[in-house]
Amino acid sequence: MELAIILMMMLIIVAIAALKLSDNGLSFPFKRKASLLTHTELSFLDLIESAMGQRYRVLCRTRLSEIVSLRQNTDKRAAKHALIKASSRQLDFVLCHKSDMSPVMAIDLVHNGGKDGYKTQRDWYVTSALDAARIPHLRIKVKSGYTKAELKECIDAKLATVQRKTPKPVVPGTNNPDNPRADKPKRPIRSNRPVAA
Repeated sequence: MELAIILMMMLIIVAIAALKLSDNGLSFPFKRKASLLTHTELSFLDLIESAMGQRYRVLCRTRLSEIVSLRQNTDKRAAKHALIKASSRQLDFVLCHKSDMSPVMAIDLVHNGGKDGYKTQRDWYVTSALDAARIPHLRIKVKSGYTKAELKECIDAKLATVQRKTPKPVVPGTNNPDNPRADKPKRPIRSNRPVAA
């Protein structure tokens, strides 16, 4: 009986030691980051907030999937594929309306330094998704010496070009919310073909 108790105790000790050594995914090898943003991003954030802070809120490092949504009646397979791709893309800064937090503009920093640079190649998926959602995408080259006025002028110019454009609707009648039947084709009153006798 004593031998069984001793063996049971040894088995428990070995099991605990094995768990401690392997951790089986139970350990959390994390530490707090020194900063959420790099020095360049932080200084650029300060510049954007001082230039546009009165009108907009600025969000940092936002996933593309958080500012766009799927259209109704999207094929399930295409929707799943689009959400996976959008979740893997990240935008450096997003300007949102202060009142309702609706996205106004996406801003990415472009940095040519380093091995491959940072976002030097335009990501066609991000650009196309933002175009489809009618959210302007501004890519700004990183350099020292930007002023608040320059940045404000650049953002306002991009917003002005988007606001001036009134895109033609893909489907007639979808661009006028007040009168949804305004642009719809109308049925002819009488046929253009001659009547056969």
